[in-house]
Amino acid sequence: MPAMHDSLVFGIDFTSAPSARKPIRVAAGQTQANVVRLTGLTALDSLDAFSSWLAQPGPWLAGLDLPFGLPRELVLALGWPTAYAALIDHYAALSRAEIRDCFAAFCDARPAGGKFAHRACDGPAGASPSMKWVNPPVAWMLHAGVPRLVAAGVHMPGLRDGDPARVALEAYPGLLARELIGRRSYKSDTKAAQTPERLIARKDIVDALEQGRTRLGLRLKLSHAQRDALVADASGDSLDAVLAMLQAAWAATQPRYGWPEGVDPLEGWIASA
Repeated sequence: MPAMHDSLVFGIDFTSAPSARKPIRVAAGQTQANVVRLTGLTALDSLDAFSSWLAQPGPWLAGLDLPFGLPRELVLALGWPTAYAALIDHYAALSRAEIRDCFAAFCDARPAGGKFAHRACDGPAGASPSMKWVNPPVAWMLHAGVPRLVAAGVHMPGLRDGDPARVALEAYPGLLARELIGRRSYKSDTKAAQTPERLIARKDIVDALEQGRTRLGLRLKLSHAQRDALVADASGDSLDAVLAMLQAAWAATQPRYGWPEGVDPLEGWIASA
């Protein structure tokens, strides 16, 4: 795919149980050459609102902070379908309790230190295994989010063909954040843990993004009010949406959206990993 000029990109910080208190955060951006201008931050406080959002006409490309696939090793061990569309249908039809029981039994049968199965992209991205159901519960994010992507008919490159004007990619904000500030923590949902150190870390991330100090080769353009809002959001959700947006903007300029050769079409890939 050629480089995008003046294109609409989104970053989505997803939660499997959105509410007014903890909504799904959406960052909207406009790309021009190597600059991405933040044009808006919005909140979706229900999964139905998310589905409606996905239905908006393209062309747009979105990076979503949720896993799009499960580890092949896990799928084979459970005897689940090994075609992507069939696997997602099967997974969506299960309750969270059924999924937890299946995954817990899989983990219980494995040695300490190797309980979880991983996708090939987890290591390079430093991401949690997509089968984790606690801390963070990414398995529930897949369960809540991906069937809605499928129902909306969006194009999921390498996984599922859909509307080529509405493209959804898996993103992981932590990958880009770690490049900028290492292992420093920059966010917490717990009031007591919303420390000055984390505020400074958010400020450092925003400064680096504005100066284009990342291997993605993109510069973030913000207004003063937007910069203040990103730094002030102690949950980090707004900043995570912006990080996912930049990963999507980078992927939009890459052949095959930056997927390496030989990616497993059951597992998928994390943008920019």
